[in-house]
Amino acid sequence: MDAELKSLRIDRGKPAGPEPSKWATRWIIGGVLLFVVLGLTRFAYTKLNAATPVEIVRVKALQSGSPGAMDAVVLNATGYIVAHHNIEVAAKVVGRVNYIGVEKGDHVKAGQVVARLEDDEYRAQVQEAKGNADSLQAKLEEAEHGSRPEEIAVAEANWKQAQSDLENAKVTLDRTRPLTTQGVLSKQAYDDALAKYDNAAAKVNSLKKTYDLAKIGPRVEEINSLRGQVEQARGALAYAQTQLDNTLIRAPVDGTILERAVEKGEFVTTSMVGDKGAKGYVVSLADLNDLQVELDIAQNDFAKLHMGQPGVITVDSFPDLKFKGRIEEMSPEANRAKATVQVKVKVLDPDSHLRPEMNASVAFLSDEKPSPVSSASSPLPLIYVPVAAVRNDSVFVVLDGKALRRTVKTGPTSSSGVQVKEGLIGGEDLIVNPPADLKDGARVEARS
Repeated sequence: MDAELKSLRIDRGKPAGPEPSKWATRWIIGGVLLFVVLGLTRFAYTKLNAATPVEIVRVKALQSGSPGAMDAVVLNATGYIVAHHNIEVAAKVVGRVNYIGVEKGDHVKAGQVVARLEDDEYRAQVQEAKGNADSLQAKLEEAEHGSRPEEIAVAEANWKQAQSDLENAKVTLDRTRPLTTQGVLSKQAYDDALAKYDNAAAKVNSLKKTYDLAKIGPRVEEINSLRGQVEQARGALAYAQTQLDNTLIRAPVDGTILERAVEKGEFVTTSMVGDKGAKGYVVSLADLNDLQVELDIAQNDFAKLHMGQPGVITVDSFPDLKFKGRIEEMSPEANRAKATVQVKVKVLDPDSHLRPEMNASVAFLSDEKPSPVSSASSPLPLIYVPVAAVRNDSVFVVLDGKALRRTVKTGPTSSSGVQVKEGLIGGEDLIVNPPADLKDGARVEARS
């Protein structure tokens, strides 16, 4: 029984099948190593022969005197685009904003209403001033027309009635005097009759003057005084109306809204510095067709510039765009702390690409004219390439997908780039900003 069990036991120390040959094992290991070597070789070859992406431009040959052949640059400077006139539109009266009708970036016309203030109080002041002016005007017209016929007739009737009373008082006095002397009447009766006569005489004189004044009319001085009061009232009315009109805040010029400073319900004041939350202005605007480049020029370079000097303007946002410029302002004093002088260059052909506060560069051009070319010879071509394409007096041109180094002789720099006097003839494909590790003969491809 033990012998049978031993015969059924598996010996794990020995392989179950036949043992493989040594040559087979060697072939398998060799094959694996071969595939690894081939893979590494292919990877290294691909890596070493990969085309470097580069920026390529075509070199152009310009004829002397052509529009692209610019004068030499005497100075390059950087600054900012600014609006020639930046206007902060403020209110002439204080009040609360009832309406604001513009947004940032909107184009407005001169006279267009941009905001409206609450005007109830100003309308009431206009109504009060108008009533006062009308009242004084009526008094003036009454004085200028004089007394009415009916008034003169009444004054005359009163005067004549007083004359009748005076005559009656005289009769009574004449009767009383002898009777008093004879002792028939008392002394008191005579005094009463005399007083009545005196009163009647005074009344006649007063009514006679009233009658005369009614016929003559008001004095010239009174009429002039009324005229002065009317003019004063009209002035008060005009002022009240102006205050009412000023609740409508209008754009002073054509332009573009740069900032909307208030919202409906906010309080605005006539001061440019708001007090306790009040705003000093409603909007700011500028004419974006009247732009300048503001530059701080070092005092050492200031002598290179003069009023009216031309220049070419570029902005960082659109480096391929060029704008014509001309020096329009030069500060009469220098900045002692910065050792600079402020210069402003007018943009002669602005468009919608330019925005205030953009970074800008100006290449100031020389006023010297190029030497005239003899009529017997054809003008020489001028080769200009980007400044970034030249490195250590050499450039890389692309031929059959490879970068080839070419030594060049450069000339002055202009707005078109740096002039190449020798080494290029025009038409070559040139690498701009070549990588620092780019080798002569390296494979390259145009960057997409």
